[in-house]
Amino acid sequence: PFVFGSDVAVGVKVTNGSDSKKQRLDESPPSRVLHIRKLPNEVSETEVIALGLPFGKVTNILMLKGKNQAFLELGTEEAAVTMVNYYTAVTPQVRNTPVFIQYSNHKELKTDSALNQRAQAVLQAVSAVQDGSSPSSDPGVLDLTPPPSPVLRIIIDNMFYPVTLDVLQQIFSKFGTVMKIITFTKNNQFQALLQFSDPVNAQQAKLSLDGQNIYNSCCTLRIDFSKLVNVNVKYNNDKSRDYTRPDLPTGDGESTNKDHSLLGTPSGALASYSSGGGYSSSLSLSQGAISPLSAAAAAAAAAGRVALSGSGVSGVLLASNLNEEVHKPWVYGDVQRVKILYNKKDSALIQLSDGNQAQLAMSHLNGQKVFGKVMRVTLSKHQTVALPREGLDDQLLTKDFSGSPLHRFKKPGSKNFQNIFPPSATLHLSNIRDGVGEDDLRLLFSNSGGTVKAFKFFQDRKMALIQMSSVEEGIQALMDLHNYDMGGNHHLKVSFSKSTI
Repeated sequence: PFVFGSDVAVGVKVTNGSDSKKQRLDESPPSRVLHIRKLPNEVSETEVIALGLPFGKVTNILMLKGKNQAFLELGTEEAAVTMVNYYTAVTPQVRNTPVFIQYSNHKELKTDSALNQRAQAVLQAVSAVQDGSSPSSDPGVLDLTPPPSPVLRIIIDNMFYPVTLDVLQQIFSKFGTVMKIITFTKNNQFQALLQFSDPVNAQQAKLSLDGQNIYNSCCTLRIDFSKLVNVNVKYNNDKSRDYTRPDLPTGDGESTNKDHSLLGTPSGALASYSSGGGYSSSLSLSQGAISPLSAAAAAAAAAGRVALSGSGVSGVLLASNLNEEVHKPWVYGDVQRVKILYNKKDSALIQLSDGNQAQLAMSHLNGQKVFGKVMRVTLSKHQTVALPREGLDDQLLTKDFSGSPLHRFKKPGSKNFQNIFPPSATLHLSNIRDGVGEDDLRLLFSNSGGTVKAFKFFQDRKMALIQMSSVEEGIQALMDLHNYDMGGNHHLKVSFSKSTI
């Protein structure tokens, strides 16, 4: 357990004795008053309050700026317990600086209003947003004008990893019912319009999430109110969604993808509020708001098929119902080791670089049809795949791929992280050798056992899009032809594309 220092009782009237120094977290009795230490210099009241907002109503705050500390009082002890339990597993951060949170021995805060005027004004403003009422505090402290619109305009800065419509829905549904989302690219930036059912929910989300990072040190949210008061959604697909109208077409003549039904109610079943006013235990949202997950964890939420879980997830997957003749490394992570099960040759343990890549692979590949069989992919209880002991014959069922040239994600921040998409019939080809034409590539991909429906070269002819007749054919072609030697040290790079031809 973490060891914390004692509370500092400056400016607080208490009746229950002083806190002992270096009191252990697990020995502190729960209290709705929390002691926050090691805050960065010049931190604002709003930033401290934002730590507690996702867990319930914040009823009081005392800033000890000279000591870089604060006391935060929540509406109920249950909400405080949820917050402390959550931040025990995930380090809370303010302005990218780790802070420490523990229970206070004070059961309530009785602050001197004359000394604490600014903090009280901010608190009143935040409470008004939560309650939907009109605050009467000094408007110079915080923008207290009534929310102009239920629609937010969201821009993602430093987008090193993919952010999808489902990721946004998962994050913003903590603050109210998300009705509609449209995503698009403008001025080379990923943007979205997101409509809540109530402008007050939009104001609360903006207050809590503006400036926060979705993933560690990247994908920063910039949030403003939109001039629109209603978003018009024509199609339900990976670019736009109207959660109030599940009957909308996808835009390609088909009905809505069945996977989207797993999102449940408009407020999102992926990670609903628990009864205690905090997040359900399956979801990791943190660091002042969002997610402690790193790297390719755009992962699970991106497919909308599995809730994001914590950073302690195993990097080992169990894949079953495989074609026994075909076992290949995957496109959603760097495979380190593969072990085909001795008594069940259609199943394998697959170890990726980390738990985030495992989540990504599982979310995109579970349920996909590969070589005629529907593949099942789940997280394994094993933390690693062990290599056979020296001299032991395991019939070549275990293989080490740690030095494989096929690894796509070795470099942190690699642009490959931005090009992670679900399996598709359309494939993106790159590193095409000079002199190789459309007919050559059509023939190559036809020989992989599929039918080429369409082809399009990019302007430089070093990249192209090729469309197979089905997602299954796209998967098969990628497995057969990624890293295909075209001669002259040119190895063809193949990945799934979000585009169609």
